[in-house]
Amino acid sequence: MFQKKEIIYSETIGVCVVDDIVKLADNKKDTYNYYLLRSVFDKTKKAYIPVENHTVQLRGLITLQEALALCEAADYEEKSEQVRGEAAYVIEKAQQDKNRKRAK
Repeated sequence: MFQKKEIIYSETIGVCVVDDIVKLADNKKDTYNYYLLRSVFDKTKKAYIPVENHTVQLRGLITLQEALALCEAADYEEKSEQVRGEAAYVIEKAQQDKNRKRAK
């Protein structure tokens, strides 16, 4: 289970933050927990994905090494915008973390 404020990857919106975990009711008045996901690149994009039994792929972000290898791959330009965005986000975040450590 993902936690609030965790940065993850969703196959539908790409890199996103778990903005909240909310309870929503269906037509039968049963309630279920849903992730409220918001895109880190486009704050207007959001998705409600069931915590249990979701069909959308949700996972943690790739590693820096995986992101660098992806960018160097011959078929990089053929990858989806979400996948390229994930690689760019991971590399940029690593650079920011490195710069923050230097500043201390």
